[in-house]
Amino acid sequence: MTDRFLRACRREPVDCTPVWFMRQAGRSQPEYRALRRRLSLWEIFRRPDLVAEITVRPVEQLGVDAAILFADITLPLRTLGVPVDVDDGRGPVMADPVRTARAVEALRPWAPDAETSGVLEGLRLACGASPVPVIGFAGGPFTLACYLVDGGPSRDFPETRRLVHRDPGLWGALMDRLTDATVAFLHAQVAAGARAVQVFDSWVGCLAPDDYERAVAPWMRRIFRALAAAGVPSIHFGTGTAGLLEAMARCGGDVIGVDWRVRLADAWARIGPRAIQGNLDPAAVVDDPAVMERAARAVLDDAAGRPGHIFNLGHGVLPSTPVDHLRRLAEFVHTASAGVRA
Repeated sequence: MTDRFLRACRREPVDCTPVWFMRQAGRSQPEYRALRRRLSLWEIFRRPDLVAEITVRPVEQLGVDAAILFADITLPLRTLGVPVDVDDGRGPVMADPVRTARAVEALRPWAPDAETSGVLEGLRLACGASPVPVIGFAGGPFTLACYLVDGGPSRDFPETRRLVHRDPGLWGALMDRLTDATVAFLHAQVAAGARAVQVFDSWVGCLAPDDYERAVAPWMRRIFRALAAAGVPSIHFGTGTAGLLEAMARCGGDVIGVDWRVRLADAWARIGPRAIQGNLDPAAVVDDPAVMERAARAVLDDAAGRPGHIFNLGHGVLPSTPVDHLRRLAEFVHTASAGVRA
């Protein structure tokens, strides 16, 4: 098994920059889209063989240095008793948002259900089949709360932000429940064979810095303290978080994920000697390969061969991205960075 990705997480020497892509498993794959015409997302999760197949296929197709478990960020919510559905056009939606003390108290302790058990078994199969490390993941409690409180995707999650200000006690109780579920789910993935884990706090960029420190940071510190005992590298990721970078880094994570809104050199200057993952704009990968390679070159130049750079997109692969572009990008990153690190 190649450990280029894991070595970069630990800021150890590598022969070239490792690369993988968020959402490399799933909607950008023609094979996955064909499968989804026959099966729902939850039906796939109950099939460990399919979970493993979708997880490992990008490694074979793209030549990336890590696989990412095929799952959904809202999977733990269903184990808490929340009837989540995933609308292919919108994303996760729920009919009854969680906005009251009664609704929070009704959340069950985390325990694997049929879908979660299928995903964990699929992870075991994927770890046995993959020639590169498999990354487990979970949503950060704030991001999960955004879906619960607003009832689905939003540009800026106004109901969640209102709750943060209106009822700090209720907010804390909700974050406690979601933090416990996140830690339990991530530990279960490590036990199933995940060699690294990523916490997606995808929507935390909608918060003001002071609100982040008060309403998110204490629970994120708890998560990363718990993950330290798991013995695998952890990645702390968010989007639109240029104003929160130092605060997020203080919360923890062996690797800090950044999007295209902050330069890598500036990120390193702000958080110090820490591994960084990122940060190509996903839109640069969709159309002209020459444009894609120029943009990738700019990212590598910005990284300047520093130890601990993991090349990735600043967020997930766009559904319209040609698989061949991703393959070409992975090869370009490996080739272009090899000389810098020689």
